[in-house]
Amino acid sequence: MVSEDYRVMWQELGMDLDKHDEFLAPVPQLYHDLFLAQGNRPASMEYFDFVMSEVHGLRVKELVEFKQAGGFVAGTFCVYVPDELVLAAGGAVIGLCAGAQYPIPAAEKILPRSTCPLIKASLGFRLERICPYAQVSDFLVGETTCDGKKKMWEIMNDYGPTYVMELPQRKDEVDRELWQAEVRRFKDYVEGQSGRAITPDTLAGAIRLVNEKRRALQRLYDCRKHDPAPISGKDVLLISQLAFFDDPQRFVAQTINLCQELEGRIERGEGVVPAGTPRILVTGTPMPLPHWKLHHIIETSGAVVVCEETCTGTRYFETLVADDASTLDAQLEAVAGRAMQINCACFTPNDGRINDILRLVREYRADGVIYYNLQFCQTYSIEHYLVEKALQQAGVPVLHIESDFSEEDTAQLATRVQAFLEMLG
Repeated sequence: MVSEDYRVMWQELGMDLDKHDEFLAPVPQLYHDLFLAQGNRPASMEYFDFVMSEVHGLRVKELVEFKQAGGFVAGTFCVYVPDELVLAAGGAVIGLCAGAQYPIPAAEKILPRSTCPLIKASLGFRLERICPYAQVSDFLVGETTCDGKKKMWEIMNDYGPTYVMELPQRKDEVDRELWQAEVRRFKDYVEGQSGRAITPDTLAGAIRLVNEKRRALQRLYDCRKHDPAPISGKDVLLISQLAFFDDPQRFVAQTINLCQELEGRIERGEGVVPAGTPRILVTGTPMPLPHWKLHHIIETSGAVVVCEETCTGTRYFETLVADDASTLDAQLEAVAGRAMQINCACFTPNDGRINDILRLVREYRADGVIYYNLQFCQTYSIEHYLVEKALQQAGVPVLHIESDFSEEDTAQLATRVQAFLEMLG
């Protein structure tokens, strides 16, 4: 039962309570069926279940109180946005709602239907006023990772301040200089919004904190390299999604606690599936909360997902910001430099991503790769050709799946996944 205090809070944030209720109504049963009904789940998942149960409640209340105490909140959509600068200015960073079918019809009144569902959902949540994180944010931060997003930010800005970072499309020296300039421009914007100067000390502390979160996720993913897998891919996807929402210090502590439990399982040879279960690496577009469809299909078809080469996977945490710089200029260069090591399909050429996938297949001992892209996501859809070619040359089986946030194609996808797993033997 939802606390009446939350309803008052949501109303004060300007949310549409009726639509919010309708959106959330099926979530408890869905969550039970997909997550709580799993067998032999790690006990430490109880914390992440709690976070999910309070994802529009307690965490939003914390942010409201944080703002009342003088803080500010920046809502972000992408791993290229440097969280460190917001934290260094005394702010909080929060992910935004983007992974559901419910708000898409509202967005399609403005956007073409042939637009990526992530873009449509992001805008639809804002139009329908059912994402509390957008409502509590002082400003949103977008980026130019694709043409659809680039134009959508202009519309989003009509509904609240939306700052856009210009991400280069190549990784030559001139492009790195452009991104460094963008990071400095964002620093100036954050300082102007907060009224606080970012100093070497505050930025060093922010870099350490965000690196701690990345290291905790690295440790979690390392546990998945073992056979039998000590945790389901679905549970790890949930944790990765919640990393964009939870308080970072608390998230680090609880993820480390889970890792300790998983490492004990590994020592005992205990897994959530039997040893020898087909191991799948998923690569492609991000899977924002609450988009769990593909993982559920894979893991109810007799396989286990052991890694995600996505923005809600390894791209989010694999690379750290160098923390040995002593001057602000050097720190800003380090923050910018990290982003240039993330291999989004928006870059050309993008050999780094292909190399990442081949490396991850080896490290996680994947038996096959499922290449997933959201409908109308041109960059990932087209890049599939080169990725598949490289995987085939390496002798790695690959299945290409294109879908959206709806459940309409679930049976069809399950048939294709099951056939792929049978091919793996």
